Amino acid sequence: MITAESLAIVQATVGLVREHGTEITSTFYRSMFVTHPELKNLFNMSNQATGGQQQALASAVYAYAANINNPAVLEPVLSRIAHKHASLGIKPAQYTIVGKHLLGAVKTVLGDLATAEILAAWDEVYWLLACDLVAREATLYAQQSARLDKQYWRTLRIERIVQETPDIRSLYLVDPDGAKLPAFVAGQYVSIALENDGLQQIRQYSLSDHNSQTYWRITVKREAQTECPDGFLSNLLHQLTVGDTLKAGIPYGDFVVQADNEAVALISAGVGITPMVSILNTLAKQNAALPIRFIHAARHSTQVALQTDVATAAQSLSDYRSVFFYETHDNVTTEDEFVGRMNLEQVALTDLPEKTGYYLCGPLAFMRVQREWLQAQGVPAERIHYEVFGPDMFTGLQ
Repeated sequence: MITAESLAIVQATVGLVREHGTEITSTFYRSMFVTHPELKNLFNMSNQATGGQQQALASAVYAYAANINNPAVLEPVLSRIAHKHASLGIKPAQYTIVGKHLLGAVKTVLGDLATAEILAAWDEVYWLLACDLVAREATLYAQQSARLDKQYWRTLRIERIVQETPDIRSLYLVDPDGAKLPAFVAGQYVSIALENDGLQQIRQYSLSDHNSQTYWRITVKREAQTECPDGFLSNLLHQLTVGDTLKAGIPYGDFVVQADNEAVALISAGVGITPMVSILNTLAKQNAALPIRFIHAARHSTQVALQTDVATAAQSLSDYRSVFFYETHDNVTTEDEFVGRMNLEQVALTDLPEKTGYYLCGPLAFMRVQREWLQAQGVPAERIHYEVFGPDMFTGLQ
């Protein structure tokens, strides 16, 4: 627990930190990378160049401080961060480096405004956050028997490639020596690392098949290249061929079906379909009897990946319905296909039980719209789950 004195100081200065948040985090990253350039191999340098990571860290820090005594708000965000850190193989000692440079940046940016008392209070907040995350990550590492050394990253070989759409492909990954791959829970993701110009870059990709295959499958959309491409790694992955190798971490992520769900609604857009298909295939393999609704939005029917999986899974499920929305005019042939952006009012969800779990994955704006609609219908926030990648994952949708 934070001391009463420190809590009072932090609450009184949250506004000040918020006002200078992006400048503080920009100074922090710049200072840390100068002293520890090896950490560039852990951070998304595209997000660094666009400023997205700096803004996300600033938002996370002052959101944590503002809600430090409100665990119900913090819990889902802290869980998400811990899983992301575990997927990167973050070590406890690295929190010391971050803390030193983050507090140094606060002092540099705020100058005389950063009194010794203010710095001590914010140092206390940082270490409360750090210790919480270290404990969560230790539990996650233990669950996967992970070793935080060179063995954390394993080399995998591309056994097969399937072109799902013009800009989405599935890569089937296996251990070159035939070793069994670590287990995962449907809906989780894995970190993929590639090197370019001497710099390792890491991105997370959802595992897109059921969790009892001998391979891992990731389904990757090639993003358009720009001066600071968000799709830096996706473009490299689309250049690889069968037989090429890459490095992969251990599966993590808390976007998984909850045990108390009496029904499941999988709501996605674009390449957000990938964790949904993993969940759907796993439920189908289990011959799950609970009601399942698979609702997906795409620009056009030709841009829907993994369509064969969706159709095949339906054959093993007793209470199942799939619904598709296409933005542009399409050859709509069934009552479960609609033209236009997703509108959940057109989908019969009223027959689902109270303890239905609603799962969202897709662009952030898309998920916000669907989440707001569900809440307007009386769905409790705790029954709405979502997967967020990139810097937005640190702030969530609240």
